[in-house]
Amino acid sequence: MAKTSLDSPLFERYQIQQFFDEMFDENGQVRGPYLGLAQRLSLLSPEEFARRQSAADLSFLRQGITFTVYGHDDATEKIFPYDLLPRVLAAHEWSDVERGLKQRITALNLFLRDIYDKGKILADKQVPRELVYSCKHFRREMRGLRVPRGIYVSVIGSDLVRTEGGRFAVLEDNLRVPSGVSYMLTNRQIMKRVFPRLFRDYNVRPIDHYGQALLSTLRSLAPHDRPDATVVLLTPGVYNSAYFEHAFLARMMGIQLVEGRDLVIHDNLVYMKTTSGLKRVDVIYRRIDDDFVDSLAFRPDSMLGVAGLFNAYRHGNVTLANAIGTGVADDKAIYAYVPTMIKYYLGEEAILDNVETYLGWEPKQCAYILDNIEKLVVKAVGESGGYGMLIGPHSTAAQREDFKEKVRANPRNYVGQPTLKLSCAPCFTEGRVEPRHVDLRPYILYGREMTIVPGGLSRVALQRGSLVVNSSQGGGSKDTWVLND
Repeated sequence: MAKTSLDSPLFERYQIQQFFDEMFDENGQVRGPYLGLAQRLSLLSPEEFARRQSAADLSFLRQGITFTVYGHDDATEKIFPYDLLPRVLAAHEWSDVERGLKQRITALNLFLRDIYDKGKILADKQVPRELVYSCKHFRREMRGLRVPRGIYVSVIGSDLVRTEGGRFAVLEDNLRVPSGVSYMLTNRQIMKRVFPRLFRDYNVRPIDHYGQALLSTLRSLAPHDRPDATVVLLTPGVYNSAYFEHAFLARMMGIQLVEGRDLVIHDNLVYMKTTSGLKRVDVIYRRIDDDFVDSLAFRPDSMLGVAGLFNAYRHGNVTLANAIGTGVADDKAIYAYVPTMIKYYLGEEAILDNVETYLGWEPKQCAYILDNIEKLVVKAVGESGGYGMLIGPHSTAAQREDFKEKVRANPRNYVGQPTLKLSCAPCFTEGRVEPRHVDLRPYILYGREMTIVPGGLSRVALQRGSLVVNSSQGGGSKDTWVLND
């Protein structure tokens, strides 16, 4: 492991690992996009940097920026960990990511439109019919239903990883109710406040327009006869782990934050209760899973949604973003076929690679997963947030045996992937800077046009050696700077 050549007390413990390092090359030299940052850091003592980190943490505390850690015995509300060292991407790196994401989201949307209509890709045996129809997120109720502009996924947060050689690949697609964008925006606000001169001098692409871009995207999906569309954000309520984000985005867009009890259906139209009476709603940005949207159409025990909402949706009187049933393209087994979708619908090779994936539902691949479980990451196809996952090299023999039983009992529900050598970025921890593994969640908006906010949420595995970046599993985040040319 090489030592960094950066002459700064902050980096005296920094050892370059066998992973791709975002800031340093293999010889310990600072990469081009980080040169200005390195120069600024060389002027700061560890004590001064710690003071600025404390100021950032205090800002998160005062704003009540929290998340929920499920399954812990102590208080579940946690202040979201934030690392003050930004991640910096050159313009050409981001250009490749942007092109790849636009290609990928276009193909995924065409796939959803196809499987809920004629199912040509299934008839042509490019994607197994059984795999699609056995997905718990496939909604037969959506067959033949026309969605506005033919757009099923309008708010997307794909997860990217950078592995050996520094090339980005897609780890998974989050197409149902992707979260975390409020942390991305807050990270930027705090960075501007704590390092104003550094930020100003770095020529970073802005992300502050996200709120208005989201509102414009949602309005573009309104029923055609509603030019002055009323948009609301539907939340499960204050006890949801992402409630801070729901309130944050509603406030940023200047729209009403509503719960199911605030909406009523009459003659297949949706109305919001207000102090001056009922007001018609045209677009609902829902942060509620399909199952809970409508107790008449889906789970009868749901208290979170609106009874009759799906019927109003089916009649074209209201738009739901994202559309019902998009989770089928979120399935980690169907993920393996996205390069095939890109080739089938667009006639192109995928710009962004997938991570190699073994499908539990195919007998030979299932046998490989079981025989090599100590080397693989095994995931449940419908889980998120780092749950339902086994990291083979970091697991015990008992945990591996338990997971083998789960795979044997329900092979369709599991996939295996190689344990990736995720890239590392410098993070301030225990008074000094050390490398930690990171991923990247860019946010894509798809309405009248496709908008990708430069950068996204860089999530950090704050524990030394950990590969799990999810906040619910002890991860944090940092600001992501995409530079202008």
